Amino acid sequence: MDMFYIGFRDPLFSVIIFFTIIFVITFFSYWWGRYKRKEDSNHLDKFLEQFRALPTKTELKVLISSGELSEKSWLLLATSYSKNGDYEKSIDIYNEILKLTSKTKANETMFLLGKTYFKAGFLERSKQIFLEILKHNPRTPQALHYLLLVYEYMRDYKAALDVLEPLDELQEDILLDEMYLKALALLNDSKLSEEEKSRKLLEIYKKSSRLAYMIFEYLFKVNPKIAWDNFDLCKSELLTEVLWKIDLKDLNLDIISNNEYLKDLYSARGDVKYSQASSVFELDVLIKIKGRVNATLSFEYVCSNCKGTYPFAFNRCSSCHAIDTAMVEYTLSKDYVKEYSEENNSFQ
Repeated sequence: MDMFYIGFRDPLFSVIIFFTIIFVITFFSYWWGRYKRKEDSNHLDKFLEQFRALPTKTELKVLISSGELSEKSWLLLATSYSKNGDYEKSIDIYNEILKLTSKTKANETMFLLGKTYFKAGFLERSKQIFLEILKHNPRTPQALHYLLLVYEYMRDYKAALDVLEPLDELQEDILLDEMYLKALALLNDSKLSEEEKSRKLLEIYKKSSRLAYMIFEYLFKVNPKIAWDNFDLCKSELLTEVLWKIDLKDLNLDIISNNEYLKDLYSARGDVKYSQASSVFELDVLIKIKGRVNATLSFEYVCSNCKGTYPFAFNRCSSCHAIDTAMVEYTLSKDYVKEYSEENNSFQ
């Protein structure tokens, strides 16, 4: 017995007991942590599983009202669905939130719902949402801007112009929107002759020198002579694609011969021999090869506001909705039109 008590009181025994206790605590803490992480992961997977397939409206109502996620979290989830193009899920979530939230907090959700309807192409529903917001809160510029876009896409230009009045009262800059909508209305007015449209479009352009691509693209298409007579040489580079596609018979050589960029452009196309070289690399290459290689220019456009890139010209950016922000970029490419034409001629 005495030997036992001596061993028990030995300091080494106490050290062993101390480290044993630490080991046991660490061991159980590690496995308990793993267990909890697994449980949390399973819970998250179970929750997310509900969204891999679209829940019914009843299921969605139960999920939202259960309070597992805050309203802000649901809004973030709906926004995420909208950004990924899954508009149906996003719309269902917004609609269910609106049923449960108070009227004082509904404006933000209604605005997001209206935007989602707009992106999804449900213009009439989007219009009704924005009109409802403005009915209770008329001084809401974001809703007014989107309502203007809805009317524009619906080609109701008169209604879109009417929206500019309250925006003007809210100290918003509406001058460019007004010119743009008036130009669109003119271009889509079947009652006006081409001469009347051309004259009125030039009046709009001369007020501010904006909307050059929109206006001169139309003018070069319907009346190249009027287009050349009123052409703003400062816009030559922006209108490169339009100028590149003009028929040889419609060229104004007097104007071309007095402008360096136009001389380079049409020398590169092979219509004239005014330039032997160009400071623009692509034009210089085309001038130097002189038709020995089947090459041409291909074009794309960049929005100076949001930097979005598009394979075609635009007057209003489809991403940020800015007007007259297109910048042209061009590269050398194979001329498939010429190649196709030569192939057809070889079979005749």
